[in-house]
Amino acid sequence: MLPAQLSLSALSEPSFAIAKRHRADDTSDMRYLDPKHDLVFKKVFGHANLLQSFLNALLPLSSPIESLEYLPAELVPEIPVLKHSIVDVRCRDQNGRQFIVEMQMLWTDSFKSRVLFNASKAYVRQIDKTEDYESLEPVFSLNLVNQSFEKDTDEFYHHYAIVHLQDSGKRLQGLEFVFVELPKFRPEKVLDKPMADLWLRFLTEIESETETVPAALLDNPFTKEALAQVQESAFTKPELLAYDRYWDSIRMEVSLVGGARREGHQEGLKEGLQKGQEALLLAKHTMALAMNAKGLPLADIAEITGLSASEVAKLLAEN
Repeated sequence: MLPAQLSLSALSEPSFAIAKRHRADDTSDMRYLDPKHDLVFKKVFGHANLLQSFLNALLPLSSPIESLEYLPAELVPEIPVLKHSIVDVRCRDQNGRQFIVEMQMLWTDSFKSRVLFNASKAYVRQIDKTEDYESLEPVFSLNLVNQSFEKDTDEFYHHYAIVHLQDSGKRLQGLEFVFVELPKFRPEKVLDKPMADLWLRFLTEIESETETVPAALLDNPFTKEALAQVQESAFTKPELLAYDRYWDSIRMEVSLVGGARREGHQEGLKEGLQKGQEALLLAKHTMALAMNAKGLPLADIAEITGLSASEVAKLLAEN
């Protein structure tokens, strides 16, 4: 049985088709794309001046970042099912401090473990056998989460560090973590940093097809430049197509994860996890068959469902 609320009706007219609004030559429309999308997020924060402003605003730094260099993203263990939910940006400042920025669309209980793994790996890889530990520089992990996960508090900003349990003023330097629950943020909940308020408004108030933006974002040079980067007219038709596909993938993952979790709660932890995986696979197969019936290419079906091309081909051959 399919997980509850998994609807295939949306496939009657896939939203990842190139919509009428996708006219790259029409600059009269001042529409914006959601900066939380992986392509858009990296387009904005691929500009060092914007990323520098963003990190200085949101991180608890003892000294400001004055310059940045980008580091290559690494292959890290994926959270099961969540193929499209995470985007990251990595960089290092003039003092050698490293920064990992992750935009997490869907929350899972394993995400904090993944964050700890990534930051720890970045920390230990700074030196080889010929260097000493004194050359290690801090690693800061900034994690923007598009779902609420701390249900017992209204606070949206969570700062973790390695501290002495009896004397929180004593800490081990090296790793610090910040989690921001974007749905909880409100402009009045400032972090005593006006720039932090502006950047979080940029992430939470600019969504797909936004046409009117807050004056405060246009008045600030950093967020004004960021807005220019997310204008729909700044993207090519293939990029807009990829943008739509990404949101289709996110919506599917929300449905599949929610259905698998409901199966797990209903059947008990051990048995439920097995049934949830079975329901998840069945849901993917059902969606793949429906998309094939609509004439979608095999590669697109594989990308959206998370199945491999060979799995899709075998499924279609058997049906």
